[in-house]
Amino acid sequence: MTNLNAFDLNLLRVLDALLHERSTVKAGKRVGLSQPAVSAALARLRLSLGDELFFRSGKTFEPTQYALSLEVPLRNLLAQMEELISGPDAFDPAVSDARLRISGADYFAELLMPVLTERLQAMAPSMRTHLVNMVPSKPFEALTLYDVDLVLIPEMDLPDWAEHQRVLKSDFCVIARSGHQRLASAGVRPGDVIPIDLFCDISHVLFSADGKRQAQGDVALAGIGRERRVVMTLPVFSGVYRVVAGSDLIALLPATLARHVAPTVGLDIFLPPVAVPATTIMMVWHRRMNSDPAHKWLRRQIAELLDDLEKNPELQL
Repeated sequence: MTNLNAFDLNLLRVLDALLHERSTVKAGKRVGLSQPAVSAALARLRLSLGDELFFRSGKTFEPTQYALSLEVPLRNLLAQMEELISGPDAFDPAVSDARLRISGADYFAELLMPVLTERLQAMAPSMRTHLVNMVPSKPFEALTLYDVDLVLIPEMDLPDWAEHQRVLKSDFCVIARSGHQRLASAGVRPGDVIPIDLFCDISHVLFSADGKRQAQGDVALAGIGRERRVVMTLPVFSGVYRVVAGSDLIALLPATLARHVAPTVGLDIFLPPVAVPATTIMMVWHRRMNSDPAHKWLRRQIAELLDDLEKNPELQL
């Protein structure tokens, strides 16, 4: 059994870096050590822990099962130790070079990333953020694999290791290109409710990341025994509103996004003939990141920016 009094706790940082990078060279860069120093530290870890920890498999550097079993508890332990010794007010965004990855739809490329960039440039100029695509059927998998730090998704049931915060609620509206002939001929003006028969007869384009032809609007229509004509699905919101702007198709879109893009893309906004439940967006992260200073700070900025967007619709224009 390893004696804690004789164990160099700095070795834990090296082990964490090796588990994250799967490379002695990259791990060295991560913790500020040379490759020979990392190799020497790995030799000491093997001796202290009684396990090979990593082995060569062709050109790859693979962890043993024991090393993998240490990955999550070790990262949690290091985060807790950092918080313990740094204190609650030690994080300084002005000098942070943290790299954080956010997973979400292109909805957030339009609404969140521009204002987040503006805030980061002013408050945390060296912090790096990345918005990455999310696999619709596996929204939380990337959080467990350390591929992303935050997920922005519609409200849903969560695994027991996940933490969340509700950050945005948006109603739905109907978008059509400016001067849409059939709507104009029927005397329907921007801001009006589109009559149910006309709404169901005009062809629709639907946002659907996985190609399904039904969403909240279709459930609402089914409740009154009606259905619409969905002739196209697209996996990105930007594709939906650009197709609408260049055709006679219409679409249901979150009102926050619609109001943001309508003036520049050439869209008119209408009300749907049925009540479509508002969508609530959650910010989700792994519990192990609860106390990480950079993570906490970024969560707070995102929550504030999206709250401003919900409470002040004029910010969307």
